[in-house]
Amino acid sequence: MRYFIELSYLGKNYHGWQIQPHATSVQEEISKAISTILRKEIAITGAGRTDAGVHASQMFAHFDTDTPINEHFTYKLNAILPNDIVIYNTTLVDNEAHTRFDAISRSYEYKIILGRNPFLLDTTWQLNYKNLDVPLMNKAAEILYEYEDFECFSKVKTDVYTFNCNVTHAKWELVNNELTFYISANRFLRNMVRAIVGTLLNVGLGKTSLEEFKQIIESKNRSNAGVSVPAKGLFLTKVAYTYI
Repeated sequence: MRYFIELSYLGKNYHGWQIQPHATSVQEEISKAISTILRKEIAITGAGRTDAGVHASQMFAHFDTDTPINEHFTYKLNAILPNDIVIYNTTLVDNEAHTRFDAISRSYEYKIILGRNPFLLDTTWQLNYKNLDVPLMNKAAEILYEYEDFECFSKVKTDVYTFNCNVTHAKWELVNNELTFYISANRFLRNMVRAIVGTLLNVGLGKTSLEEFKQIIESKNRSNAGVSVPAKGLFLTKVAYTYI
């Protein structure tokens, strides 16, 4: 039987989602907790692989087991897991359902505080920029809809079959001193959102024009794009499926 779990986590204490040697990961913590409850080794597969320090307000993972799961399973799982990982539900699905390959879109948010806020140090990037041109940044964000190949925003050493992504939503919103970038696509490349944010900030600071932003994308060269902004401001916020 295959089960989906819906979860969220604060990424501060983890070296990303994926299990790796000599480092604590979200995937490892959940696998250990499920294995403890079911008393057998259980491997889980996630909808994606967030980098070290990145958070998720919605993530899905699946696992297979011959042991029926009862209504108390989610409660037991949360009792074992660290407080910065929360499981919301456990759902029986078709045996062919796959959290990674069946996802039709993913959404991220990047959160910036223009100023200082001691209560959001772990979940935002805090800057002293006072003259960001947010409307111009939104014009640049709309340019993303015109392209499919985003190699310029991808980590250089990454094993992917294509750099093509279909960006369906990209927008900045400024509320008081909280600046948030929203982006959705069918898939994302490693480090893509953080590189896009860094490049769009250069537009807002007047360092990069709209025409230069287009040239960066067309160059397919990571060194032409902006810096990769800190992981702590990035959240995976939604993974969409046709059957959930």
